[in-house]
Amino acid sequence: MTRSKQSSRWQLTGWATGLAAALATAIAGAAPAASAGAPAASAAAPVASAEVLPDPRPLGAKVFKGWAFDTCHAPSLATLRAWNSSRYRAVGVYYAGRGRACASQPNLTVSWMRGVKSMKWQVLPIFVGSQSPCVRNTNKKHVPIGSKPFSQGQAEGKDAVARAKALSLKKRSALYLDMEAYDLKRTSCAAKTLSFIRGWNREVRSRGFFPGFYSSAESGVRHVEQARRAGVHDLPSVMWFARWNGKPSLYGESTLAKSAWNPHRRIHQYRGNIDVTHGGRKLRIDRNKVDAPVAIIK
Repeated sequence: MTRSKQSSRWQLTGWATGLAAALATAIAGAAPAASAGAPAASAAAPVASAEVLPDPRPLGAKVFKGWAFDTCHAPSLATLRAWNSSRYRAVGVYYAGRGRACASQPNLTVSWMRGVKSMKWQVLPIFVGSQSPCVRNTNKKHVPIGSKPFSQGQAEGKDAVARAKALSLKKRSALYLDMEAYDLKRTSCAAKTLSFIRGWNREVRSRGFFPGFYSSAESGVRHVEQARRAGVHDLPSVMWFARWNGKPSLYGESTLAKSAWNPHRRIHQYRGNIDVTHGGRKLRIDRNKVDAPVAIIK
């Protein structure tokens, strides 16, 4: 989802314990063991494991199943109306974060959000915050994660929620952290990146939102899956993976266990940077297949 100028590349167990217990665990979570760069969990800021996640719908999520596109600038309502002729019914928007290439978003207002809702489109809110110090995209090297990655992630998670609320998004909305591809072989850098991701997830989750995660399948997604298998906590509630093979496959991704982020917790970005026209309106988009939580608009 990297955007340079006008374009880019861009499991809680035991459902039998009942809905109340599942909600408390899935959204809040049990306290994990302490890890490097992360403070011990407290009752005020509990965390969740991505080990075995249940269906998010009884937990308050609004799940969309279908086709979505993301694009650098939020399209006008007139453009979305023209795109009613397409199969798309969800749009990814870069709503906040210091790493956004498309920081100017003239259409992205409360009025726009409510207009989208009235047209029965869904929104995937994308937060492009600080990036890995070993990020591969040179256009993202100016916003590196600093020396205190977990607390920095928490601070940016707080900002992500505040800015989502300012756009009329309600609790139980999904917010997606965009972490562009980075070098997993640089272990200290990868560890710092994961600490930031975990801090962001913990903060977003503690404030009642579902923390989603976007990255390359062979980079951030592989890394987070390795962490899940190792029993690490504070991981994303939803996984949005980029593999531009042109073949949408939500549950066939080789870097993810089939049971991970399942059910209704995956998005596959399967093609990017293509010009598409519907109803006479052309956009440069990335294509996505979705079975995951979206924004809940007031």
